Amino acid sequence: MTVMTSNSLSRATAAIDASTLQARRGSGRLSLNWYRITVTIPDRIGALDPTGATVVFEVVLDDYAEVWVDGRLPKRLGQVGGSMIGGFNAPSRVVVTHDARPGQRIQLAVFGINGPISDPPANYIWIRSATLDFYKAPRFPAVPASAVRVTRAHAALDAIAPADLRVEKVAEGFQFVEGPVWVRDGGYLLFSDPNGNTIYSWSPDDGLAVFRPKSGYTGADIGEYGQPGSNGLTLDREGRLTIDEHGNRRVTRLEKNGVLTVLADRFEGRRLNSPNDLVYKSDGALYFTDPPFGLPKFHDDPRKELPYSGVFRYAAGRLSLVSTDLSGPNGLAFSPDEKYLYVTNWDTKKKVVMRYEVAADGSLDRGRMFFDMGGAPEEEALDGMKVDTRGNLYVSGPGGLWIIAPSGTHLGTIRLPEMPANFAWGDEDGRTLYLTARTGFYRMRLGVEGIRP
Repeated sequence: MTVMTSNSLSRATAAIDASTLQARRGSGRLSLNWYRITVTIPDRIGALDPTGATVVFEVVLDDYAEVWVDGRLPKRLGQVGGSMIGGFNAPSRVVVTHDARPGQRIQLAVFGINGPISDPPANYIWIRSATLDFYKAPRFPAVPASAVRVTRAHAALDAIAPADLRVEKVAEGFQFVEGPVWVRDGGYLLFSDPNGNTIYSWSPDDGLAVFRPKSGYTGADIGEYGQPGSNGLTLDREGRLTIDEHGNRRVTRLEKNGVLTVLADRFEGRRLNSPNDLVYKSDGALYFTDPPFGLPKFHDDPRKELPYSGVFRYAAGRLSLVSTDLSGPNGLAFSPDEKYLYVTNWDTKKKVVMRYEVAADGSLDRGRMFFDMGGAPEEEALDGMKVDTRGNLYVSGPGGLWIIAPSGTHLGTIRLPEMPANFAWGDEDGRTLYLTARTGFYRMRLGVEGIRP
């Protein structure tokens, strides 16, 4: 057993001797095979104590596979392939347990078929790879919601942030979390761990679970990347999850059947930098930012192919460049009437929110600086952004969460225990703001409803 470790993720790779795999192959025009193995959770995996960890099994089989865990065929949307047939040589990933215990025995069974079924090839079945990934259990702090410090710059903030505003830390123990989106059909939150290359789900009833391993990168040189995983997440009009994949440098959509569709990965023949955040317009057009922050050396990375950091629009199968004004375009959000698109800039030398008029054809026009945070004493630049139904902007900026009226008036700043990265309006009424931060994520109840996908 070989072990690769990082701060938040330890990955153990269990392998069957390659010489025995050739002997375990099926034969015949239409061949079916079973592979079975019993896994015992060890006391230690390198430096990792697996107690409480989430364990994910991945198998890549030539050609098709179904995966059974302890005699059951789990069916869960959100995993590539999942437990059911994922396609020709596709990786099938299944959560084995969310609460591993040393000594625990788990039986895995893989049912293999050589295909396509309608035109079976004259070959045999064989396993390309089989791995177990251990995801360290996060901590759920047993502390009550605490008061937060609010700088009130305008009386209008009182209707948004009550005098007794409190924030609750929901979970902790991550390296850095980003890109949250609330899924109303099911009542749960999805969010990215870019450093750990994982998408997690969380709900008040079910708690935390690994939703999608290898969420943004599948390359062998993953150790070179600081944030190889997914970043921004959102939902389209049909409720399909759309993902900014940092390391893979593309925007993808997870279909209802678990198939992953690549929406955009190149512009005019050149690879994108590392798509960061994204938002859909009500007509179905997708807008996303593309700074190089997912690349190992950012702007100076030799892998960078585009000479700019752009804002892109994807509609009807066509990708168009709509802005190159900013060195680090990051968060973006539409005004409630969709007349304007706001874009934040991650650049410590230019801490601004830009506002663009949205033309009838979806292009952007008359971009101007909407708000400048350059006078703030804190060093942070601008990150994620959301908008409420009244048109107020919620911006991750120097020192915390800035709330800005649609007139450009600074209403106030909420200073949290950790610097927030991005936000999502959640719960049934859309008045709970979920905030992903450095090592955990938080929530607080506000007096207004937010705009959700």
